[in-house]
Amino acid sequence: MAALTSMGRATSQRRPCFPDPSHGGPSGPALNSLPMSTAPTRTGHIALAGAPNVGKSSLLNRLTETHLSLVSPKPQATRLPVVGLLTTEDTQYVFHDLPGLLEPAYALQVRMLAAALEVLEQVDVILHLHEAIRAPASDFWSLAGLEKALEVPVITVYTKADLIREPLTLSGSAPPLTVSATTGTGVPQLLEAIRPLLPQGPFQFDPDEVGTQPVRFFVGEYLREAAFDLLQEEVPYGVAVEVEEFHEKRSPVYIRVSLYVERDSQKGIVVGRGGRTLKAIGTHARLRLEALLGQPVYLESRVKVLRNWRRSSAALTRLGFPEKAPL
Repeated sequence: MAALTSMGRATSQRRPCFPDPSHGGPSGPALNSLPMSTAPTRTGHIALAGAPNVGKSSLLNRLTETHLSLVSPKPQATRLPVVGLLTTEDTQYVFHDLPGLLEPAYALQVRMLAAALEVLEQVDVILHLHEAIRAPASDFWSLAGLEKALEVPVITVYTKADLIREPLTLSGSAPPLTVSATTGTGVPQLLEAIRPLLPQGPFQFDPDEVGTQPVRFFVGEYLREAAFDLLQEEVPYGVAVEVEEFHEKRSPVYIRVSLYVERDSQKGIVVGRGGRTLKAIGTHARLRLEALLGQPVYLESRVKVLRNWRRSSAALTRLGFPEKAPL
C-alpha cells in the first residue's frame, strides 16, 4: 500500500504507526529538508485526545497542512486513529487523531474507545483538547475513564480560539494554550510546548511524508466524510465502507467500494432519487483522493445492507475495527 508524501503523491510502502526507530523511509521529492542543525533531533508521538467534537481532526489537518482526517460538525465521526506527520529541521511530530472519549453505548463505540486508549498508553505526549468557549477543562484521566493516570505528560489545549472574543484567562493558572485550526493562531506556541517533551532520536519517517496509513484507509474516510455532510440524523452513523478493489498503478487509479448500511430504508436514503446522493458522496471522495494522490481517480461505489453491523463483533472485525488496535 501507499504512504503519503507532502506533495500528495503516494510512495510504495506502508508505514506502521509505531515503527522501529531504525526503520528508514523511501527517498522522494524533498519539500522538507533533512535535519541540518547541529542540535539533536527529536521524534515523538503525540495524541490529540478529548471529548467528541472538540476539533481534534481539524487541528490534525492544520498541523499537517493536509486534509487527512474526516471533518464534520456532527460528533463521533472519527472511528479509528488517524496519523499525521509534521517534520521540521530538527523535530518530527507524529500526531494521532483519536476517536472522541465517551462512555460507549454499543460494540463499535467499545472498539473506538479501546483504539484510543491503546494509543494513549504508547505516546510520548497527550494533548487534552477542550473547546475554549467551555473552559476550564475537566480532569483528563476522568474523561478517559481511567482510575489511574498514565505516566505520560498531558498538555491542556483550548481549541476553537477564533470563537472567543477576548483572550482566554483562567484564575490561578498560567496563561492557557489556545489554538485555532481555522486561522492557525497558537500553532507555533503549541509546537514549542510539545518539543521539549519528545525524546531525542532520529526521525522515524521520511521527512516528506505527511501520513502513515495506506490510501485505502482514506478512501473510506472521505466517503464517510461526504456521508456525514450530505445525510441527516442517524443515517451517516450507520455507514461503513469496504474497499473491494484498488489498482493504484492504473491511470486513472481504479477503486471499487461497497458502502454498508444497517437497514433497507437507509439504503434508499444513501442512494437517493435516481442515484443522486450516492453520486454526490462519490464525487466528494474522488476529489479528495485526487488532491491527495495528485492523479485522476475512478471511484465505483454501491450500497449494500449489513444488518446491525455496529453491534456485530464479526462484522466490525471484517470492516477493519479490530478488537485490539494495530500497532
